[in-house]
Amino acid sequence: MKKYVLAGLALWVGGAIVILIAFGNEGKNEAFKPQDEFKLHDWIPIHIGPLNLSINRAVLYLFLACALTCWAMVFIARRMQQRPNVVQTAVETVYDFARRDIVATNMDERMATKWFATVSTLFFFIWFSNLLGYLPLPTSHEKINIFGIDFPAFAIYAATANISVPLILTLFVWFSYHWEGIRAKGVVGYLKSWIPEGVEGFAAGPIFVIEVISHFVRLISLSVRLFANMLAGHLLILFMGGGLAVLLGLAAIGWLTAPMAIGFYIFEVGLVATLQAFIFATLTSIYLGGATAEHH
Repeated sequence: MKKYVLAGLALWVGGAIVILIAFGNEGKNEAFKPQDEFKLHDWIPIHIGPLNLSINRAVLYLFLACALTCWAMVFIARRMQQRPNVVQTAVETVYDFARRDIVATNMDERMATKWFATVSTLFFFIWFSNLLGYLPLPTSHEKINIFGIDFPAFAIYAATANISVPLILTLFVWFSYHWEGIRAKGVVGYLKSWIPEGVEGFAAGPIFVIEVISHFVRLISLSVRLFANMLAGHLLILFMGGGLAVLLGLAAIGWLTAPMAIGFYIFEVGLVATLQAFIFATLTSIYLGGATAEHH
């Protein structure tokens, strides 16, 4: 094993030296703008006054995530078997996980029954959207000429790496749990529930203000957590997968960073994509459960 490791390191460093000698250093590339990889270019412009409803690659990824979520659930539901196959077993496992560990543990039985479909849909939609974000598709604004025809270059992009998508999902959750809290306790009762039991007198005022701030901070924390993690993962893959080499004009850097890009890719697909969907759905359940709970 030691010999294999040393041989691998020698090949890794030696390859970088060979590439450096062969291609040298072209200097910093001023034309390459990494941020342009995340810009949304209108494919089908639709502008209604100040409102931009244009079709772009973010819309495509959202459509694919919606279609995949619906297809997976309908496909399995129509092919339920007494003896489940591998696909059905996997989907049922995830379904039970969402029902038991995300929803049921954070709400009472009535709320869990009412909101399970919504929370699980959020989980599956974000999960599929995150996973699709690591599937290379021909959606880049850069072109590749094949037999005289310009085709879009393959690229990875996630709709959840655009702040607008997590923000809209967060606003839906934010208004929903406040609505449920008001329905369960009334406006006054719901506002009173923001003050923990046992806090009375002068201390109740500052505590209530802190609670008000915390509810508005949830708009930022819930949306930015998902957005920032997905964006950071894609940026790491972009830079380690060749972006840094292009930016610096040093091809040897690409050879050295390529294994890191593969490692980041596996880490993002294997853990982060699922973890972020789980966190978003779990916090949604906690907020809904907390808003309707009898005690703070």
